[in-house]
Amino acid sequence: MTITSPDPSWGPSQTPTTALLTDHYELTMLQAALQAGTADRHSVFELFGRRLPEGRRYGVVAGVGRALRALESFRFDDEALAFLGSRQVVDRPTLDWLADFRFKGNIWGYPEGEIYFPGSPLMVVEGSFAEAVLLETVLLSIYNHDSAIASAASRMTAMADGRPCIEMGSRRTQELAAVAAARAAYVAGFDATSNLEAGRRFGVPTTGTAAHSFTLLFDSERQAFQAQIDSLGTGTTLLVDTYDVAEAVRTGVELAGGELGAIRLDSGDLAEAARRVRRQLDDLGATETKIIVTSDLDEWNIAALSGAPVDGYGVGTALVTGSGHPTCGFVYKLVARAESADPSAPLFPVAKKSTNKLSIGGRKYALRRLDAQGIAEAEVIGIGEPPNGDDNDRPLLVPLVTAGEIVGAEPLSVARDRHRATRAELPLDALKMSRGVPAIPTTYIDSDH
Repeated sequence: MTITSPDPSWGPSQTPTTALLTDHYELTMLQAALQAGTADRHSVFELFGRRLPEGRRYGVVAGVGRALRALESFRFDDEALAFLGSRQVVDRPTLDWLADFRFKGNIWGYPEGEIYFPGSPLMVVEGSFAEAVLLETVLLSIYNHDSAIASAASRMTAMADGRPCIEMGSRRTQELAAVAAARAAYVAGFDATSNLEAGRRFGVPTTGTAAHSFTLLFDSERQAFQAQIDSLGTGTTLLVDTYDVAEAVRTGVELAGGELGAIRLDSGDLAEAARRVRRQLDDLGATETKIIVTSDLDEWNIAALSGAPVDGYGVGTALVTGSGHPTCGFVYKLVARAESADPSAPLFPVAKKSTNKLSIGGRKYALRRLDAQGIAEAEVIGIGEPPNGDDNDRPLLVPLVTAGEIVGAEPLSVARDRHRATRAELPLDALKMSRGVPAIPTTYIDSDH
């Protein structure tokens, strides 16, 4: 398949404003806090997951860059204000406050592509209560979706063990979710996507050739293959299971003069079909022609195909739905606040105590504890101050926004490289496909004890 790879450093804008990608109650809380005189209290919110999806041993942080882009466009423009006013969502003083809204606080977070575990403070948002609470829904929306996709994608690329994976799930999810999914999959090691908007917007390499309908358009498979080769060259990938696989392979190799780039199998027993086709290709002298498989693949199917002569995988439905876990269950909680709006007022911890929804109060700091060989041993969370580490332990939080200015934007390739490196730090058990507990424990250190 031909892969195109534009490389925009930031990409085009997405929407005029992201401010209404939120829940009604965020604004009613704001209105009540403004009226009560508590809106300006210095506050710290944290975005985290209490647990991993059942059976998963690690998760992958994704959506950081999209969240920063959303924050950049988080403005209540005239149209948004007119909507809020016409629906009487909030009162006039609150509308006036929103008209001037700009986030001026600080945000720290795990960088994109990093691994996470239960309790990991993936994002720490510090500012006034008013400005920080408004970001809750849009941040959770992005992180919950993108991290779910990246976590599934990471398991798939781990099972592929270096063989390329192609994201092709656009038709199996909502149209804009498909774009975000392609981006998240790329962070977690996928090589390309079929989605052109993901290429335009985020610089994800794109690829694609033909579907069964193209073959059916012609009077014969030979005519269809000839047309495709004439247009795309002998390095193209031919879909060979519209009629008879063996005959299609024979025809494709003949028409490409033995230089056919790849064939694609999309049905049946893929492992057995790949073995038969590999033997046939080699007998025909097409030893360099690759075999790509598709058809409802997930990480378990990919693992099962590890012994087959497969050169690449195309994954759709399972990927864009998080392979059974379409969300990460992240929450966004107030963990510390001041007693007054006085800028010098000290922060004190606050926490939710609901059954099965406990949170731990206090501003968090995190590091990854590594052994002498550089293998992860624990996620260490300091409450109130950073935990102490030794020479090779890694602090995990980096500045994303400072005094309202975005400082954490980075090319997608950096996040992709980071994921590859951080996954390599995990103990071998982390990559087992069997259900299990998190690969490393999460340890809390309270500065007051």
